[in-house]
Amino acid sequence: MRTARKPPDEMTFLEHLEDLRKRLFWSVISLFVAIIPAYAFSKPIFTFLSRPVTQFLPDGTKLAFRTLTEPFMLYLKVSFLVAVFAASPFIFYQIWKFVAPGLYQKERKYVIPFVLFTTVFFLGGAAFAYYVAYPFACGFFIKLGSDFNPVITVDDFFGLTVKMLLGIGLVFEMPTLVFFLSRMGIISAAWMIKNFKYAVLAVFIIAAVITPSPDMVNQLILAVPMLALYGISILVAVIFGKGKKRKREEAAGPDRAG
Repeated sequence: MRTARKPPDEMTFLEHLEDLRKRLFWSVISLFVAIIPAYAFSKPIFTFLSRPVTQFLPDGTKLAFRTLTEPFMLYLKVSFLVAVFAASPFIFYQIWKFVAPGLYQKERKYVIPFVLFTTVFFLGGAAFAYYVAYPFACGFFIKLGSDFNPVITVDDFFGLTVKMLLGIGLVFEMPTLVFFLSRMGIISAAWMIKNFKYAVLAVFIIAAVITPSPDMVNQLILAVPMLALYGISILVAVIFGKGKKRKREEAAGPDRAG
């Protein structure tokens, strides 16, 4: 009869904190490394990022700023945003390294798929925000205020841009997260179906937080793809999670490694 044994690398609470500090340190370093070249191209990058709103502004209208230092801070923020996306594969790898000590040996082989798919879905979510959700929201509100003279500041605009790109990018990680959780036997398709009504509630709460207003139309633009992602995640759990919990329990003794 096989008996479970403690992994040789079982970490104490302080060791977990030290490992977390190390992963955060290297993640921050990667951001600073990426910020340096990103700043050199921050102006054309901001021009690109501002297209979802500037394409709807009257001819000759530009985004405004209120303080002398606001443009400088804006380009720093643009550089940081670019650095987050550029360094995202390395940051996801650091996340994996942090959780890896708690995984079984067979589960640790998923490091490359984890980094690959988290990066692809993160960038895919940001692309969806930039090309679909954000332009629709900008067009809707600018046309709604067509009787007035638009004075949109770069700081307010970019704050909303960060919220949309990063928020939707993280939301698109759902299928990848479900893939690994189902492979580990932590969740199942049946559990996700059972809790679908709570997922719908959570989706509309997230959509209300991310979208620029409580307008139901704009919330639906984000909520519908999120619900579609939840459906895809259920399918992922059905395909890849079947029987994994039982196999995980059977492998508990010999396969846990340091």
